[in-house]
Amino acid sequence: MLTITRELHDAIVAHARADHPDEACGVVAGPAGSDRPERFIPMLNAARSPTFYEFDSADLLKLYREMDDRDEEPVVVYHSHTATEAYPSRTDVSYASEPNAHYVLVSTADGHAEGDPFQFRSFRIVDGTITEEDVEIVG
Repeated sequence: MLTITRELHDAIVAHARADHPDEACGVVAGPAGSDRPERFIPMLNAARSPTFYEFDSADLLKLYREMDDRDEEPVVVYHSHTATEAYPSRTDVSYASEPNAHYVLVSTADGHAEGDPFQFRSFRIVDGTITEEDVEIVG
């Protein structure tokens, strides 16, 4: 199960809303080994595409060095789907390289105006196997 604060949940949804119609992407880092998402890190979708996302390689390298320096790891890797449900695509599965991360997808397909509902779902993706998990929003 992913346990995430209301503040982080809302920040992810706000990023998805702001980048629509392109896919948004980012990371929520936390202390290594803790499974606690704490630090919201929105990233630029280098692809600037409504159908897929790509982290800029230089930005990603910088992020991983920063996380190493802070003894953090990516607890949540998130992105949005702009025209489909919040479920990992084949491409998403092929990009899933963090076996301990929660992969959060937000779908903005149902609408993207203020107040419209968004799908917010979390998955574990290990060795190509997708397992949906519950999301508990706290505080």
